[in-house]
Amino acid sequence: MTEEWQGWREAAETALYGDGGFYRSPVRSPEGPAGHFRTSVHASPLFARAVAGLLARTAGELGVGTVALVDVGSGRGELLTGVLAALPDGLEVVPYGVEVAARPPGLDPRIVWCAEPPRGVGGLLFANEWLDNVPVDVAEVDGDGVARYVQVRTSDGGERLGPPVTGADAAWLERWWPLSVPGERAEIGLPRDLAWARAVGSLDAGLAVAVDYAHVRGARPPFGTLTGFRSGREVRPVPDGSCDLTAHVALDACAAAVPGAAELTDQRAALARLGVGGGRPPLSLAATDPAGYVRALAAAGEAAELTARGGLGDFGWLLHRVGASPEHG
Repeated sequence: MTEEWQGWREAAETALYGDGGFYRSPVRSPEGPAGHFRTSVHASPLFARAVAGLLARTAGELGVGTVALVDVGSGRGELLTGVLAALPDGLEVVPYGVEVAARPPGLDPRIVWCAEPPRGVGGLLFANEWLDNVPVDVAEVDGDGVARYVQVRTSDGGERLGPPVTGADAAWLERWWPLSVPGERAEIGLPRDLAWARAVGSLDAGLAVAVDYAHVRGARPPFGTLTGFRSGREVRPVPDGSCDLTAHVALDACAAAVPGAAELTDQRAALARLGVGGGRPPLSLAATDPAGYVRALAAAGEAAELTARGGLGDFGWLLHRVGASPEHG
């Protein structure tokens, strides 16, 4: 039996996005990403409502009545569906679902389904848990202190050290994730920087937002974060198409890949600005409006999950404004 060894980026690209890959195959993943991991979109409709509010705010800043919403890594269109249901009156939206998988049946006919972000539009580009699925190579320091590419056997996920990291990858590691101690590992985020720069560059004007598991220089995980997910459970990462393959994102490096000012914050703070908080409704409401109190209590519980420390509230938010620099509220 011939062993097939590849770098993690190449192996994951095929396993996730190749013909019959995890994100393309209706047999391997009939429910889409939602069948394997739970995002903020699936946790509560409050998330889609918050994005709808951000979209309306962006339209106001641009001074337009019709605005684009570009959902990068759209899955089965869950976020777009939720945002369209929560739009304020009078706001006209052209929604785009950017996804490698085929258009889901029954999707709102207003949604334009495409494989790449449309170019030259004005509005909000929103990438929720997309960058963590952009495949990257993995590096590990050998016993002599040399950072080497980690090669993986596609059949079972076995690993070995390959050639030294050189060129642009080595420069990226030196700047963003320096390694020195034998056994230390890093995910080389350069492909994500480039992917994010292309996505932001597709906008003519507006706001681009990336939301993801994240870390920054000075607080990188010493052994990386590469893992797999299948049917809602974390599993050993094996690039055979049977599971999701994901790694946290160096969002500070992505921020630096795009010219102009960027904002890095966490989901807890970002959603608070959009009116989502975890505070309980006043008990007095229970006496005057029992049904309203129950609804408000349920919403508070959902908001608490979206903003919880140690959970979804720790997600990184990266915001880039394109074409104008209005005050950010």
